[in-house]
Amino acid sequence: MRIIHVITRLIVGGAQENTILTCEGLHEHGHDVTLISGPTRGPEGSLLERVRAGGYRYIEIPELVRQINPWLDARAQRYLEINYRELKPDLVHTHSSKAGILGRLAARDARVPIVVHTIHGMSFNRTQPWLVRKAFAWLERRAARHTDAIVTVADAMIDQATSAGICPRENMTTVYSGMEVEAFTPTKYDRAAIRRSWGIGQEEIVVGTVARLFRRKGYEQLLPIMAMAARREPRLRFVWVGDGAQREQYETELDRLGLRERTTLTGLVTPERVAEVLAGFDILAHASQWEGLPRGVVQALLMQVPAVAWDLDGTPEVVLDGQTGRLIPWGDTAAFADALVALAADADLRRRLGTAGRRHCLDRFDWRRMVSELEKLYHRLADSPRRTRRTWWPRR
Repeated sequence: MRIIHVITRLIVGGAQENTILTCEGLHEHGHDVTLISGPTRGPEGSLLERVRAGGYRYIEIPELVRQINPWLDARAQRYLEINYRELKPDLVHTHSSKAGILGRLAARDARVPIVVHTIHGMSFNRTQPWLVRKAFAWLERRAARHTDAIVTVADAMIDQATSAGICPRENMTTVYSGMEVEAFTPTKYDRAAIRRSWGIGQEEIVVGTVARLFRRKGYEQLLPIMAMAARREPRLRFVWVGDGAQREQYETELDRLGLRERTTLTGLVTPERVAEVLAGFDILAHASQWEGLPRGVVQALLMQVPAVAWDLDGTPEVVLDGQTGRLIPWGDTAAFADALVALAADADLRRRLGTAGRRHCLDRFDWRRMVSELEKLYHRLADSPRRTRRTWWPRR
């Protein structure tokens, strides 16, 4: 098949890693693959080098920017349509909100035979003002009219999309986001050496995070949680992996709370080094306020690191409370701190949860499984009559 994938930007992030692994797998299977994205900028890091070495076609559209800009958005949609007409794809697969909306409307205008969209996380979510949520939900419903199938990276996204009237439940499918699971093998890494590089001894307990230093990633809640836990457990040390626009603000807050000497900020770490960093953790604290599927949690569990996380979105499909970690009611910072302290005090419990977590994730989140399931979906759509594929979409 001739397939085009479209995403807004290629920063270091879950949706981007998912899309790149999909393109690489489809290319290996013999498909003609093109990846189209907007410009990649910002402190989050770039995956462009890997894309350009992937062996498939890559096109950048400068007008496809993340911010809403009616003039640039109209031009980006037009350039997407031009590329579709030139490349004549059998299928266009869009990702994320901005590229998903513009990419599907352009596919409608270019009369692309099959259109698929993946929801990596809802474009309308609890972190946004009411009016913004309503506007994005309306745009998603409009784009859905021109879509043959919607893929979600967690069952929770199906619940949220159907509740918002995007499409019927029976016409959505979950394909869990794939990882290069072979890289996440605990025995590959020297745990003691990693911790020494942070100035942390073996007797201390490392609570780590892997997330951009960005407001919706939950640092506003995590900072007071760290302070509460640190007062009760003097062995706790904290490691933050990532970078972002709010770094200076968060460093100031660490100073104010007296946590700066107990916290190591590694800065940006390339995807190839995430497993190595996780090998130095004892516990993963995942405080994001908005998720599709939390890839960082999956990766930690693959490294046998138990997780403490909010009970929201796709997280309960990874963190099984009391089995692979602890799920905390959203916003209950005292309960989150209690869970960290309890895990810090019980090495056997951490070991049991981590072992079960690796077993839970090893096959379910293998990137090859993801590619295989997407490929089966593509062929199923190609084999069904086009006139029947979109009759179930809402027409309002």
